[in-house]
Amino acid sequence: MNETSRRHKAEAPTCVGFAVVVCSSSRYQDLKARKPVDDPSGDLIVETLQKADHNVVFREIVPDDKVLIGKYVSRALGSEKVGAIIVCGGTGISPKDVTIEAVRPMLVKTLPGFGELFRKLSFDEIGSAAVLTRALAGVADQGKAVFCIPGSPQAVRLVLEKLILPEVGHILKHAREK
Repeated sequence: MNETSRRHKAEAPTCVGFAVVVCSSSRYQDLKARKPVDDPSGDLIVETLQKADHNVVFREIVPDDKVLIGKYVSRALGSEKVGAIIVCGGTGISPKDVTIEAVRPMLVKTLPGFGELFRKLSFDEIGSAAVLTRALAGVADQGKAVFCIPGSPQAVRLVLEKLILPEVGHILKHAREK
C-alpha cells in the first residue's frame, strides 16, 4: 500500500453503521408466514460486521421486487445512523434477479473496480462460473456507500473479507469530502 492510501485509511472512519438488506422471495414468504427463517448469508454478514467492530443499524429481508428493494435501500439512505448498506442476493442473471437494477439509479457514483475485483477473486475460488457474477458498489448522494453482493455464503465471506471491510472507511472518507 502506498503512503497516500495508508494516510487516507488512517483518517477514515473505523466504526460504520451498516444496513443489511437481504433479497430473497422464499425467505420473505417464510417471514410473512411466521415460519422460521434460515438466512445463513444475512447471519454471516451481521456476524462479520460485528466482529470487525461495526454496528448493524438494521437488517431486513425483502422479496425480489424492485419497488420493495428500493424502499428499504431508501430507508437506509435516509437514516443518519447508516453509513453503508449491503444488499445481499438477487444479483444473478435470472429474470427475478433485480437488485442491481433497483439500486443502480440511487447511486451518484459507481465503483466499477468493485465488481471487477470481486469477479477476479471469485474466479480464483470457483473458476469460470464467476462470469455469471454480478456485483455493484457505489456512493449515494448522501455520502453513503452501497454494496450489492451475491447471496451465497461463500461470496459473502469473500467480498466482506477482501473488499468491503478493508475499504468501507476509505470509501466513506472520500464520499463525505466537501
